[in-house]
Amino acid sequence: MTTTEPANDWDRAVDAPHPAPDPDRPLRADCTVDRDGRMVVRLAPGAADRPRLLMRLRPPKGKPESITRMIALEPEGPDGPEPEGPDGPAASDPQPAGTVGGSRRPARRRRAVLDPEPALEEGRWDLYYLNSPGAERIRLTPGTRDLRALLADRDPARTPLPLAVRVPYATGDGFLAVRTWLRPAHAEAGRVEADAASTTVRVRLFGAEPGEGSAALLRLRGKPGEVRETALTVDGPHDVSFSFAQRELVSIPGDGPGIWDVLVRTSATARPIRVARLLDDVADRKKVFVYPPATLNGLTARTYYTLDNEMSVEVTTA
Repeated sequence: MTTTEPANDWDRAVDAPHPAPDPDRPLRADCTVDRDGRMVVRLAPGAADRPRLLMRLRPPKGKPESITRMIALEPEGPDGPEPEGPDGPAASDPQPAGTVGGSRRPARRRRAVLDPEPALEEGRWDLYYLNSPGAERIRLTPGTRDLRALLADRDPARTPLPLAVRVPYATGDGFLAVRTWLRPAHAEAGRVEADAASTTVRVRLFGAEPGEGSAALLRLRGKPGEVRETALTVDGPHDVSFSFAQRELVSIPGDGPGIWDVLVRTSATARPIRVARLLDDVADRKKVFVYPPATLNGLTARTYYTLDNEMSVEVTTA
């Protein structure tokens, strides 16, 4: 099990029971992510002396939990963390005094700061509050999410690799989670122009540059040898575009239903890179971005984003 702190009593809290959150007393957390991927989670003041934020990587179905991160929730001052002296908060604290934990001291919000390094493993992370070692974990609900920095344009030449992305979001059942991606190379889908005849995709490359033998590929899932190839247009040092006709995937009798994954190969010998849209504030695109289908020979082809925000074309029976 992975934590961000040395082994101690806090580690045992990771294995504590999972209580059902009290619907009348949700524990809300505000979240901010900056352009470098630094994430700050803020909670209201509480009575615990040394609370922690627990992040849990959601395991595959049927598998046990194995990866967590634990981060201290520190008192926050007007310009950052609360300054600490030998007897607690500094006497110059401008905030009004309140009663916290039965003692006279400033009531300040607490925050956990998750720096860009080390990068989080790719997947979905659930967030919990722990008020003491061995305490039951309390799952957080989303408050304000400031993700404006994620909308800024990224320069591939200035972006560290592997590409690490963190997008906080609200789960379907109303809790706070973080979707993460970690890619050694990435093909970011930009503008997509789609109609019933064809789809044109503009792509920005991270960790790769187009060269001789570059192409866009449509690869039939489950059958790696079944590939359709289309030419890449080089629009800049890191920018390419390509077009494909959905009808090509349903025009050959016997092809039948299936899913074609969209990839970019930057040279004749390079490993293909999955085309995906990761660099904004949308954690789940599948139901948000819907493109026109094409129908032929009793089959329908539709370009879409998967649950991992990767581009694919689904062929179904019309």
